[in-house]
Amino acid sequence: MRHAKVVTARLRVQGWALPVSAHMFYEEGAWHWSMTKETSRAARSSEPASVMATGRSLESPALARVGRRGRRATMDLVPKDSAVAFADLADADLVLDRVYVGGKAGNAGDDPIARLVPVGNQGGFRFKGSPRRGTVRLAVLYTSGVEVDWPDHIDPTTGDFTYYGDNRTPGHDLHDTRRGGNLLLRDIFAASRSTPEARRAVPPILLFQSAGSGRDAIFRGLLAPGSPRLASDEELVAIWRTTKEMRFQNYRAHFTVLKTPVVPRAWLEQILAGEPLGSSCPGEWRKWVQGRIYQALEAPRNLSVRSKAEQLPKPEDAWMMRMVHDHFSSMPVAFENFAAEMWVHSDPHVASVEVTRPSRDGGRDAVGEYRLGPSQDPVRLQFALEAKCYDPGGGGISVKMVSRLISRIKHREFGVFVTTSFVGAQPYQEVREDQHPIVFLVGRDLVEILKRMGHNTSESLSAYLLAQHPIESEPRSRVDVQHHEGVDVQDVLTIPKQDLATQN
Repeated sequence: MRHAKVVTARLRVQGWALPVSAHMFYEEGAWHWSMTKETSRAARSSEPASVMATGRSLESPALARVGRRGRRATMDLVPKDSAVAFADLADADLVLDRVYVGGKAGNAGDDPIARLVPVGNQGGFRFKGSPRRGTVRLAVLYTSGVEVDWPDHIDPTTGDFTYYGDNRTPGHDLHDTRRGGNLLLRDIFAASRSTPEARRAVPPILLFQSAGSGRDAIFRGLLAPGSPRLASDEELVAIWRTTKEMRFQNYRAHFTVLKTPVVPRAWLEQILAGEPLGSSCPGEWRKWVQGRIYQALEAPRNLSVRSKAEQLPKPEDAWMMRMVHDHFSSMPVAFENFAAEMWVHSDPHVASVEVTRPSRDGGRDAVGEYRLGPSQDPVRLQFALEAKCYDPGGGGISVKMVSRLISRIKHREFGVFVTTSFVGAQPYQEVREDQHPIVFLVGRDLVEILKRMGHNTSESLSAYLLAQHPIESEPRSRVDVQHHEGVDVQDVLTIPKQDLATQN
């Protein structure tokens, strides 16, 4: 079968470059690219060139190393409809996950968002109007996606987007920020829970993310404040942070990405004209305004087996798991308490957890209860937890280790495997294919949990480990989760010294 796709490309050979138009076709398991004779001639050649980029997807920009008449060349293969040129931004619609190309002048005027909508060219919060005067008609949230201290995050499976406010340095009141971003958050979340008339005054919110190349930006969706998955006091939370021994508050806000594939230019013009519910308004936004109905963009993953690279922390976060591993390396049994606490912080439905004695755990480092349903009449599920503090740079969790946990799970129970490392490809695949009820919390998951807890610097993480999980000569079997609302704290158990010799 042969599938063709029109692409644009930039061909660079021996120091020179030119844009080319071409066709790419899929044949015999590989993508092939071919220039026309006219394009070849423009490329200082009288013969057509043929290029192959094996196994590369054309749904996102791809980089291919190619051979051309005995010379090495580099080609950027980009689908013709995947990016909007800088010169075309003013008239462009906003298409979900499309790249909008920035300028090349090397100054703030290169910002593509300011050309798409009149909201300015700097900052994470951008508006048309004033938050202090309550006149904001249109808002943009921009995230780089790489700030360690403020880890904005979008969950494509649920449509939930977590964004941090603009009070990011000490010395200011929560709402006393230069751009007034936190004022806007306060007002729109209050309106979200109010009447349809109040929600009509909420400005449509557009989410953009850095594309990682120059000033290029990706449109990630239309946002509605709040979430059908959260209670009102969970949607916008003022959290404390400490910088250089100085404390301050900032907002953590939860939005829902609506399943609006295209924000048309006509609607943007209606919004700016004061008609947010005009004829071009997307149905998803209209339903949210009129009835607070969230039609979230949910995209369940087809492949539930994460690769080693997807399980390990990103390179810039690798130090966090190394610090955790080094802290517990002299007494791995103490890692069980840390693992249980990470599980508690990963999911609010964990109702109780108890770390077992090393000599009597029966292959279970911790056991506990998981609650589903209404608080007055919940369904209670039992779980067993296994914890392994392995070197993140070493080997992963083997089939034998995972099989050990599976064999210990009783009827109607599920298992939780927590590790600073990763789960090997074979056991991960087998667990998912055979549908064993096992939750894997791996290195990258633990990093995300620690960041949410505020431990995103070496000083903060070290202080947390020393205070909450000290390495003692006689470690105690306990989980310090009193700060986590709704979790039952089990009695403290002292482990005799002779039992330590039996630890895994």
